[in-house]
Amino acid sequence: MAENTLHIKNMVCPRCISAVQNTLTELNITFDKIELGQVSLKETIPSEQRMELSHKLASQGFELLESVKSSLISSIKSLIIAQIHHSEKALSENFSSYIANQLNHEYSYLSRLFSGVEGITIEKFIAQQKIEKVKELLFYNELNLSEIAFQMQYSSVAYLSTQFKKETGMTPTAFRQMKKPGHKRIDGI
Repeated sequence: MAENTLHIKNMVCPRCISAVQNTLTELNITFDKIELGQVSLKETIPSEQRMELSHKLASQGFELLESVKSSLISSIKSLIIAQIHHSEKALSENFSSYIANQLNHEYSYLSRLFSGVEGITIEKFIAQQKIEKVKELLFYNELNLSEIAFQMQYSSVAYLSTQFKKETGMTPTAFRQMKKPGHKRIDGI
């Protein structure tokens, strides 16, 4: 890992980038670029300042990663989350090729590493993230199930429904019904 690159776990959205940017500015740490899960510094920071940064990030729910393996796992998650939740353009290749190409590692190595540390496969993580996005799309009620299935690259509405029920325990239609006025909400959804 380059000394002037910081890898930060749980940095998964534009608001996260803004929060990290504010923390860096507050600590007078100069940087070139901030991306999901990664910050390129202008210069190496002293260990005391690194520890203070680590503490401040932790208080905001982030984790400053120190090892190459941890940063690879964080990068895998960031790539998946960015593609599923924040990209307007559909992926033109499968996730395994995309991840391997972006991180310059064999997919089999990345897959073993991810499973060994996270306790789930990359494929399961992708499925979970896709269902989270489907829940968001259902909540806003702007697309029908066919449109959602197409946008999320499911082969059919039936397959989307099967995956959704497997992850959430309910059908997409039942989930959408929960949002309607007068319906009691289930905590956390």
